[in-house]
Amino acid sequence: MKRELHIKEEAMRCMMCDNAPCSKACKSGDPARAIRAIRFGNANLAGRWVAKCSDADLDNAEKACIHYDRPIRIKEIAQRLEASPTDDNLPDLSIDFCGIHCENPFFLASSAVCTSYDMVARAFDAGWGGVFYKTICIQDINEVSPRFDAVESEINSDFYGFRNMEQLSENPTKEDFAILKRLKQNYPNKVVVASIMGQTERQWIVLAKMAERAGVDAVELNFSCPQMRLSGMGSDVGQNPELSAFYTAYVKRNVKIPVIPKMTPNITHIFRPAVNCLLAGADAISAINTIKSVTMNARSAVSGKQTLSGYSGRAVKPIALRHILELATCPVTKEAELSGIGGIESWHDALDFIMLGCRNVQVCTSVMQYGYRIIDDLILGLAHYMKERGVNKLEELVGSALKDFVLPKDLDRSTVVYPMIDREKCMGCGRCYTSCQDGAHQAIEFDRETRTPRIIGSKCVGCHLCMLVCPTKAIHPSKRIEKKPKKTKA
Repeated sequence: MKRELHIKEEAMRCMMCDNAPCSKACKSGDPARAIRAIRFGNANLAGRWVAKCSDADLDNAEKACIHYDRPIRIKEIAQRLEASPTDDNLPDLSIDFCGIHCENPFFLASSAVCTSYDMVARAFDAGWGGVFYKTICIQDINEVSPRFDAVESEINSDFYGFRNMEQLSENPTKEDFAILKRLKQNYPNKVVVASIMGQTERQWIVLAKMAERAGVDAVELNFSCPQMRLSGMGSDVGQNPELSAFYTAYVKRNVKIPVIPKMTPNITHIFRPAVNCLLAGADAISAINTIKSVTMNARSAVSGKQTLSGYSGRAVKPIALRHILELATCPVTKEAELSGIGGIESWHDALDFIMLGCRNVQVCTSVMQYGYRIIDDLILGLAHYMKERGVNKLEELVGSALKDFVLPKDLDRSTVVYPMIDREKCMGCGRCYTSCQDGAHQAIEFDRETRTPRIIGSKCVGCHLCMLVCPTKAIHPSKRIEKKPKKTKA
């Protein structure tokens, strides 16, 4: 059996260096950029950055790698990459949101990634379409240390999930609005949204009016921060549909710019406060904020004490999509414009939110981990996806997957898709056998002498657990067929 390098797995070993030594040592290409493309879902485009590299260049790049264990196998990665398609005639990624023209749908989420003029300016220069600036309040904010924790891989610094205890902007209120005014003046084609949080109706109105005077495009009402130390703020509001509507109405009556309440996921039915906000005049809905969580690492303790706080990162994406789906299908909220948040790392992630009805997406955790530079692959990947499918306007993708969602009772239960084993790719590890024996339907036999698995058709129910656990992706679905008659229960 042929053993080939798994380029995504090898790319995941990369430490994502700044000013990468491998690329500095390569005279005719940029292997670090190629690896980044692979890592963020653009393996089909990665070849362009190493296409002109000689073997000597790639050898030099590999020797320059500073990986703590062993160098990334740059030369083998380059040899596996195919010729990259050209960027000719890529579609425009612009889209309107609340009547505001956005050059692309990729925004910084209100968080630590956008707390100063210099930060946001660098993000805009890198290509981000807009910013939901870190939430501004009137209260003095005194943060804890440490304030972050991560659920991460044991073999690298890759986050599965991220937990933070950070609250709102620590800058003086006037300073933040001066920053927003300066950003809008210097970047008139970028979208600048002020995120605000008050504790009383007067505070909400004061902050909203200050935002409007600063010239921002819209104002986001943070009804969702899970770790506010003061009652009546953050998710305390978002969990109360009446209070959400009350503050939305007050703000809406006092400003002319679009008003966008930000919903909390720490609630059973997100559409309830969202409905009230829309009835109160909201122009769009942002969802979701972080999920209340606990991690038990000693490194997250503050003077030996722990607390509840917000969880984000790729682990929350399915939960975020569930809330977006609920908003996009509720009779009252389904016509609302949505801004999606939660676990977005690659253009594939962004596309999922867009296809469920979002007109833009907000990114935080992956920027905290990898930097603003991820925008390159977000834009490139989405544009090429659209080109390959003949999609000319991003608008065409908004909500396009909603038709495929039905209730559990409406799913097809009369057919089955059996798995097939690709013998060329199978390495004989036996993972499929172990999982099927102990976690499914005992439908796989495993010859330990020849290290060969075999699917038992009479027992297989087509659950596909074997496909999910196979390390080499050697198990594939076959054609969907009619189920055999089932014995009825006595």
